[in-house]
Amino acid sequence: MQRTHTYLLKICRFNSIEIVQDSAPGRFSALVLVDTPKPDMIAGMEMIGETAGDPSVPKIELDHHIGSDSIYYGDEGLRLVYEASSTCEIIGHLAMKIEGDEALKARYDIEDLLSRNLVLAVISGMIGDSQMGRFLKSRRERWFYAKFSSIFENLLERKTLAGSGNFSSKEQVFEALAALSDDEEACYGIMSRGVETIGGVRFAALDAESSRKVFSTYGNETVITVSKALVDALAEGSGCLGLVGFYDDPGQSPFVQFRLRRSQSFTSLDLREALSRLEIANGGGHPGAVGFRIEREAVPDIAAAVRKFAEALNAMAAEGNANSAP
Repeated sequence: MQRTHTYLLKICRFNSIEIVQDSAPGRFSALVLVDTPKPDMIAGMEMIGETAGDPSVPKIELDHHIGSDSIYYGDEGLRLVYEASSTCEIIGHLAMKIEGDEALKARYDIEDLLSRNLVLAVISGMIGDSQMGRFLKSRRERWFYAKFSSIFENLLERKTLAGSGNFSSKEQVFEALAALSDDEEACYGIMSRGVETIGGVRFAALDAESSRKVFSTYGNETVITVSKALVDALAEGSGCLGLVGFYDDPGQSPFVQFRLRRSQSFTSLDLREALSRLEIANGGGHPGAVGFRIEREAVPDIAAAVRKFAEALNAMAAEGNANSAP
């Protein structure tokens, strides 16, 4: 189970960093976009829309989504976007660069940039996004993941007091990220009901009323976290592809959400290309994991829509396997 978001929120609260979730913030001096391939996929964009269009506000972008489905959002010269295992890896690399610049640190009175909380946040994001490196495919991604995760694990160990009971290794952090809370267990049980299989695709769909109930009972953060865990489990269970669909919280969004994940043992289909072939414009992600959304009015029957997607994806997977056969 991925609980990186919860971890980062706790770290922000501990360090008195203001978190804006349900209401528009006041005026701010810069926008920093992290880990989002397209402007229209930014969470809470409606809260910052006016400032986002203000040319006097610098737009800074940190992201590892590259490819045909990605669009730059940051201003020219303020984009740090390249192939990496996760955006947290990029943030960690940037932090190490700053840490080595004594003049820069003196100018801005930075004493301890690589604090334990920052190290914990970076390593949590790296291992959570890649599932301890299991979902990385390219040799470059695996090499950099191994290098940076080892560096930050060593930092975490050095900055953790012996006998404190706090996390000091990647394995301990990953076990905590993978643990299910009672609410998450209950939500997972509801969202995983009625799982079906078409060929190499395992899928589940939550109708409008069930979606409304899980959002009202467990909240947006838990539902999103559980949907990611469920699609991971479906993909690994099928050995090919997993697909989850649900209606967004009706008070927050007019969309139906879909998550599509590729098993770590199946590499014959780039899921970004699958979105293109399905003629879905509002979506994006990685070769092995994507999300997309469709307006509610266009999905009167989510179960039928998910089955239709599953049939098309199964045909694409079979085609990919045939093309990759020796």
